[in-house]
Amino acid sequence: MIIRELIHSIENIAPVAWQESYDNAGLIIGDASRECTGALISLDVTEAVLDEAITLGYNLIIAHHPLVFKGIKRIGSHSDQDRCIIKAIKNDIAVYAAHTNLDNAPNGVNKMICDKLGLLSPQILEPMQGSLRKLVVFVPENHAGEVRKAMFEAGAGHIGQYDQCSFNSQGTGTFRAGEKANPWSGETGEIQYEPEVRIEVICDAHQLNRIVAAMKQVHPYEEVAWDAYSLVNANPWAGSGMVGMLAEDTDEITFLEKVKTTFGIPVIKHSPLTGRKIRKVAVCGGSGNFLISKAMSVGADIYITGELKYHDYFLAEGKILLADAGHYETEQFTKELLYQIVKEKFTTFATRISMANTNPVNYL
Repeated sequence: MIIRELIHSIENIAPVAWQESYDNAGLIIGDASRECTGALISLDVTEAVLDEAITLGYNLIIAHHPLVFKGIKRIGSHSDQDRCIIKAIKNDIAVYAAHTNLDNAPNGVNKMICDKLGLLSPQILEPMQGSLRKLVVFVPENHAGEVRKAMFEAGAGHIGQYDQCSFNSQGTGTFRAGEKANPWSGETGEIQYEPEVRIEVICDAHQLNRIVAAMKQVHPYEEVAWDAYSLVNANPWAGSGMVGMLAEDTDEITFLEKVKTTFGIPVIKHSPLTGRKIRKVAVCGGSGNFLISKAMSVGADIYITGELKYHDYFLAEGKILLADAGHYETEQFTKELLYQIVKEKFTTFATRISMANTNPVNYL
């Protein structure tokens, strides 16, 4: 088992292309081609987590928060981050982070929160923009089925709960082969009229190159005519936060108590009670104050996130209940999620959730 194989299992669920522009997800330290002796999963990378990996003999740490988030000009021993970088390199431990790409995944961090709270039919709260492409290819009629199949198998044609989606229109293509060409049909120097099918499919931007390569592999033409377009359509199956429904109306205090119990926190900060029942619930693990207005616009009765600032609470204006359940607490289930992703693919591989508590916030 090499490290790259474990990384692929995670990125099949949460492609690095889905991370936010400010983020630093992916392999941060180490060589992906090395043999993996074991994977330790944690929310953060601390010295305690590294010591645990060393004791276990594991050479890979899979974390949610990147060890290196912003640019570093010097590495000494003055900070916990510096010491962790040095210790990881000295002990040949690779460090990988699945951060906002896992936040934005449809079966990622926020889906885990929805499941823990028992929310039904969860959907992305703020769909991702600019991540969809339309691929168009022109192919001889009797090869259209084979080309479509290759593109579908490479990841094209997914729309919500449907797959193998395409639009096909017939027409006539023309071409004239030059002296050095090796045409599939027609003669060199003569114009050829070929009955063709125009196949249109949608795909994620990060899949485009793979789909084009698969298409070209089975396409009969020496020179393939294809186009790719950026779409303004939002990607409804990837993005920030989630919103779902409770099975029945619940009063505010009862539901806030449920949130406390679910996240294991002694206290929860919230805006003034609205006096209304809770049914529609919006969530965002970690720092999610940027989604308050979105939660209000979809008619959520409560919005739960991990960090709210003082002035954020004023935004509620009696229209929604805002709840701050803690950054670590709302993301703690990410460890369980990453463990499940790896174990589902590699059932017998040495994988363990770290025993170290990396939450820097304490309650008195």
